[in-house]
Amino acid sequence: MDDPQQALDLLADLIAKARAQGADAADAVVVGSVALSNAQRLGELERLEREESQDLGLRVLVGRRQAIVSSTDTSAEALGGLVERAVAMAKCVPEDQYCGLAEPDQLAKDHPDLDIFDPEEPAPEALIERARACEDAARAVGGVTNSEGAEASWSMSRVSLAGSNGFSGSYAGSRHSLGVSVLAGEGLGMERDYDFTSTVFAADMEDPETVGRRAGERTVRRLGPRKAATAKVPLVFDPRVAGGLIGHLASAINGTTVARGTSFLKDKMGEPVFARGLNVVDDPHRARGLRSKPFDGEGLANSRRSVVEDGVLKTWFLDLRSARQLGLVSTGNASRGTSSPPGPSATNLYLEAGAESPEALIGEIDAGFYITEMMGMGINGITGDYSRGASGFWIEKGALAYPVSEVTVAGNLKDMFLALTPANDLEFRYGINAPTLRVDGMTVAGA
Repeated sequence: MDDPQQALDLLADLIAKARAQGADAADAVVVGSVALSNAQRLGELERLEREESQDLGLRVLVGRRQAIVSSTDTSAEALGGLVERAVAMAKCVPEDQYCGLAEPDQLAKDHPDLDIFDPEEPAPEALIERARACEDAARAVGGVTNSEGAEASWSMSRVSLAGSNGFSGSYAGSRHSLGVSVLAGEGLGMERDYDFTSTVFAADMEDPETVGRRAGERTVRRLGPRKAATAKVPLVFDPRVAGGLIGHLASAINGTTVARGTSFLKDKMGEPVFARGLNVVDDPHRARGLRSKPFDGEGLANSRRSVVEDGVLKTWFLDLRSARQLGLVSTGNASRGTSSPPGPSATNLYLEAGAESPEALIGEIDAGFYITEMMGMGINGITGDYSRGASGFWIEKGALAYPVSEVTVAGNLKDMFLALTPANDLEFRYGINAPTLRVDGMTVAGA
């Protein structure tokens, strides 16, 4: 729905009907979205699509029992049936002593403007031109022999949330994205790589030619890869993959995981988990942030929070349910969809930049591995054991010497976090961001 008040009025009516049919409490969310995308390959348009959707979810509570029902049909008849089903289900499911809405005094009172909505929808021709210019620039790089295609897209969504506890709020966000993937070489010696840009506002995007040229250059650099011998050496993670390590931290401090006792950091609150001087921040109010939002998925106030401060773990990511399980207070990190209950998650999560340049971190390494791409998900969340496929460049005497592929890197995340050294090149390109990272003492398993 384009009109946020219309959406909130719909939710208020739905909640009133649920209460009238026996629900002790209820909340509801409606998400309306529009997306426009185009894909092309070798200069030919392959796809141009526009999608519009609206999803609604109702959660009802009868005592300590809850049920959730969702629908894309918002007609009066459909919503009447939705309420009946939700209340009937809630009366049948087992009790959950930790479920429940926020108390009124916990609710967000102010909804800050975070500048996360670009009101201008691009014309299809503009997206087509972005993708064309990006792919042309990538294919113009010497050595590029083929293309997997380029894609340009735009989307916007509006989230409206209301509850019987008195909460009512709505916000809209937008996203512009552009990416290309190309190949270099011939036959069995072919290599591929990619690049992209994704921002809230079109004006903040990198120009298509820069993105395409960088994709082409990265692809050509990967030609002629070698195998690496098995060794224990320093690893350097390119920013494209460095954020994945911080993502593993987010998973380990998710309140649901901690409450279940299935996290390798479940006993580490208040203890050093990173080296001294390192800070990890979660900031839902970052202006034009890709994951910014003015309140969380349960209507609670959220704010910038130090997750790791001077190396010490300061908080979990908590929603109301996990907070109750742990005897703590929600951190305002609840997120939700229309068909499942709220759960904790990070917003704009990042490791703060260090003091040294990436060149300085690499320059101190006599033999090591610079990682630009990772494959597989060999992560044990209970023990922290880490093993993933990787490709990149071998480091010799402080410089990138030659491309390397088909190797495995292994260690343990507890040791890796403590051994992290960040560079000074932090950029906010993803939802989870980190600068170039050096980690000493990991195992590279190769030929």
